[in-house]
Amino acid sequence: MSSVALVITLLASITALAALAERVRVASPIVLVLAGIAISLIPGLPSVDLKPDIVILIFLPALIFSAAWNTSWADFKANFRPILLLAFGLVLFSTLIVAWATHTFVPGFSWPLAFVMGATVSTTDPIAGTSIIKQMGLPRRVMVILEAESLVNDATGLIVYRYAVAAVTTGQFMILEAGEEFFLVVSGGILIGLCLAWVVKRIHQLTDDTPVVETTLTLLTPFVGYLIAEEMHVSGVLAVLTSGLFLTLRSSEFLSRQAHLQTINVWSVVTFMLNSIVFVLMGLQLRRILLTTSAYSPIALIGYGALISIAVILARFLWVFPASYLPRLFSSKKENHPLFDQKLVTIIGWTGMRGVLSLAVALALPLRLHNGEPFPQRDLIIFFTYCVIFTTLVLQGIILPYLIRWLNIQPDQQGKQDEIKLRIQLASLAIEHLEANYSLSDDISDEALALLKKKYETRIDRLRVHQDGRRSRVNESEIRETLRIQLEIIEVERQLATRWRHKGNHDDEVLRTILYELDLEESRLRMETLEL
Repeated sequence: MSSVALVITLLASITALAALAERVRVASPIVLVLAGIAISLIPGLPSVDLKPDIVILIFLPALIFSAAWNTSWADFKANFRPILLLAFGLVLFSTLIVAWATHTFVPGFSWPLAFVMGATVSTTDPIAGTSIIKQMGLPRRVMVILEAESLVNDATGLIVYRYAVAAVTTGQFMILEAGEEFFLVVSGGILIGLCLAWVVKRIHQLTDDTPVVETTLTLLTPFVGYLIAEEMHVSGVLAVLTSGLFLTLRSSEFLSRQAHLQTINVWSVVTFMLNSIVFVLMGLQLRRILLTTSAYSPIALIGYGALISIAVILARFLWVFPASYLPRLFSSKKENHPLFDQKLVTIIGWTGMRGVLSLAVALALPLRLHNGEPFPQRDLIIFFTYCVIFTTLVLQGIILPYLIRWLNIQPDQQGKQDEIKLRIQLASLAIEHLEANYSLSDDISDEALALLKKKYETRIDRLRVHQDGRRSRVNESEIRETLRIQLEIIEVERQLATRWRHKGNHDDEVLRTILYELDLEESRLRMETLEL
């Protein structure tokens, strides 16, 4: 079996496992880590290696842009200080602690190599943690901080990683020159990201509403931004991050409705596939890595990996608790910085999972130094990175829901109440618009107008039941039964249309359109079901 066929087969297996994980409510990143380990145990599988620069180009821009696209700029601004303390301060602190632990306790790791190890595992992957937090109903602010931290610390950690790798490959590191270059790299990356985002937005606005073209342009944006920035020797990661944040903020201004929905779905698939491919590659390389590190006993390797994992976890806890007091401590207006609930700080400290980005960065380490010699300890760094991912993502991820219950953290109701309030306001505005524009209009009958208004009045009434517990004027069980029957009818229509397609007695294009419309209608009805 060729390498390509092997990777595709393994991807199909991982996809099936992820579907099973969804049914048993296990976060998909945990499944991917375990699948990678399982792949490494299959005898006879070849090692599939990619060139480091290809790994970076394929994985980093897409993963970072996808995270930026799903980030709320308003929430980001509202939690700016804690996010920066985690995304900048914690990354540097964690890199230092892990570098010290690696240099002190692991033989053969010079300070530059130890800093490469620290920078490689300095960035977090919040998917497993936030998926569990969503299920447990914790405050939205916790999720916002964790997701935004991961987004920004990707950029910080990768810049630190870049300088650490340069110090190893060139054999020299000038801190003053690096400081000056750091400012140029950061500011240049942000500037290119903003310029690219403005250009992409203008192209979208000048393009007719063609969902396929719009979605394709969105997919190409991070790669174009990354290549331009790297060619100009500034931060490609920051260029991608900045363009993603700008475009997601303005997306409703230039993307058509269909393109917007399509883009969300396409990026979800792309992100899942890239995550899966990284762990497949890791699984295929893990056996070879263990063979090349045979100078160390398996117990020693696991011990060093556990030591570095503990350093990662301790560094986060040592940082997050003091950092939760800093904004209040140094502010003259302490009432503007209420003390963060220490139980939630504990959850933020625990949810420092490492994931696919750390693994992609480890796999992207250069194969050789500038003098042609092999990059020292490359396989060990990859192995230790996988140990950190297993410890923080699998072990901490499994323990997280039990920790939440043990701390007796109650589900957050404020977020749900805010959502209900907004929905009531929108429905009320719809009624006002109907009355202001169509009450005296001849374009619509009184019966049709009354029917439209009734739809929004019923929605408001049902929302107020959840808002203040008042008795509903509509029969909720009747509404549920109506929705169930509508979904049942859609399924009947779908089965009939599908049989017609198989018989080939009708225009297939027309039937495909009908099936697509049925899918959209079912999605809308299922959203209504979730609101009940």
